Amino acid sequence: MNLNEVPKLKYTDSNNFFLLAGPCAIEGEDMALRIAEKIVKITDGLKIPYVFKGSFKKANRSRIDSFTGIGDEKALKILQKVSHTFNIPTITDIHEVSDANKAAEYVDVLQIPAFLVRQTDLVVAAAETGKVVNLKKGQFMSPEAMKHAVQKVKDAGNNKAWITDRGTMFGYQDMIVDFRGIPTMRQFAPTVLDVTHSLQQPNQSSGVTGGRPDMIETIARAGIVNHVDGLFIETHFDPANAKSDGANMLHLDHLEKLLTNLVAIRKTINNL
Repeated sequence: MNLNEVPKLKYTDSNNFFLLAGPCAIEGEDMALRIAEKIVKITDGLKIPYVFKGSFKKANRSRIDSFTGIGDEKALKILQKVSHTFNIPTITDIHEVSDANKAAEYVDVLQIPAFLVRQTDLVVAAAETGKVVNLKKGQFMSPEAMKHAVQKVKDAGNNKAWITDRGTMFGYQDMIVDFRGIPTMRQFAPTVLDVTHSLQQPNQSSGVTGGRPDMIETIARAGIVNHVDGLFIETHFDPANAKSDGANMLHLDHLEKLLTNLVAIRKTINNL
């Protein structure tokens, strides 16, 4: 698909990677606007096409007492306000067929979580909204298998699909990124590397997912070198107190330096 098909997406002619970034979950209006404002300023300066990311609810939690959201409609309206305030597109993940049309009223890209990417009804429901569909590769799936997920979107009459690699299970409690999969998946659709979720350490005995945020730049640099079309980075101004996935998020204060370095690498790669 052409990036120009994403509403409000800027700098599509910059020959840069595009960026999906924001908090794991929408915790409130002020935090969402604060994070979006900072990222918009950075990406405008670097001419990076930018989509604000925030989950309107979190259904795939380890424990029943984990944070799941502030209310569906409330969170979706915050995503819509972010879009209107900064004139940028937004993305959120959906978990049930009924979520597709509901979320599509407020956001520009619908994301299928990795655990659910084989759920045909969910993928088709997202595709039938006509929105861009971001398919996260299952931690248990081969890159080659994502061809069929993309085909489901196309068979539903929608040619606007992305694939996002969020790492592959490595034993019970770790993730790895197999960079051999990127050129494979790019044959099927524009491919994004989910840097922060690739550094999760799931299934901890505490029931709270761990992570390795110290490796964010290492993984991101490798993604750019291997020609990913986009990057996915969860970021927060206070990761230690974020209500979801704080253990593997990038502190917002570190984002500008990271993206500046990645843009420089991208320019070098473009000249090879």
